[in-house]
Amino acid sequence: MNTQLLLIQVFNGLVNGAFYALLSLGLAVIFGMLRIVNFMHGALYMLGAFAAFALGQAFGLGFWPSLILAPLIVGALGMLLERTLLSRLYGLEPSYNLLLTFGLTLLTQDLVKQVMLSQFAVSSAPYTTPDILTGVVNLGFVVFPKYRLFVIALTLVICLITWFVIEKTRVGAIIRASTENPGVTRAFGIDVSKWVTGVFGVGVGLAGLAGVLAAPIYSVEPYMGAELIITTFAVVVIGGMGSILGSIVTGFAVGVLAAVGAAIYPPIANTLVFILMAIVLLVRPSGLFGLPEGAR
Repeated sequence: MNTQLLLIQVFNGLVNGAFYALLSLGLAVIFGMLRIVNFMHGALYMLGAFAAFALGQAFGLGFWPSLILAPLIVGALGMLLERTLLSRLYGLEPSYNLLLTFGLTLLTQDLVKQVMLSQFAVSSAPYTTPDILTGVVNLGFVVFPKYRLFVIALTLVICLITWFVIEKTRVGAIIRASTENPGVTRAFGIDVSKWVTGVFGVGVGLAGLAGVLAAPIYSVEPYMGAELIITTFAVVVIGGMGSILGSIVTGFAVGVLAAVGAAIYPPIANTLVFILMAIVLLVRPSGLFGLPEGAR
């Protein structure tokens, strides 16, 4: 493999890693406060892409309005689901949440499939890259598509803002307090249930944002989140369940590792991430950045 091809694979890995980072960040935010594993996250990622496509078809909205509106729509849907369905399962065995979100995933995928076929007469659809982001950029050492560089840059900004808010601000302090000791937090007059709903909305909104960003690259189709979510769960486990920094760093690292590994030895491409996960679990069961359950 020459240096040029290696660099292209690294940048392709950073693009894939951007989606892993956004999705695993959303999962980490949700798990950190609610202690539930949202198996529906991949379907919500798909809904972000579908919402952008539907907004364009129905109202003529382009990429930039959809980049704002689609995550808000997905986040609002997530908040509705948390209030009406998930909140009823708090305190029960984790398997109940897993089964519910898995069922909602199947329902959402099939519903979107039927809507695309009946309303738009397609089973999958391309999504147009905005004109300002078409073409390539010569970085001196590699030529790379402008839109993919935008995806990497925007994802880094969103991830760092999320980390800063949760780790360094009063809002983040309330979120952490609501997670660690909800009883004491309520005693200070803070409505923990509203914060739970809001945090869930932000988490799934990040998945919706990832879907909008992915649409011009992978097209829009009902099952686009099915494979991605499995790798995303592996990223969350490697980084540490509930770790914001772990999700960001591991997301990008896994993307690069998988892309370079696929170029060097293609047969290992689909299993490399899970080999890494197994090694990390053997050496550090709480993940690279995670804390043992008793230390949270």
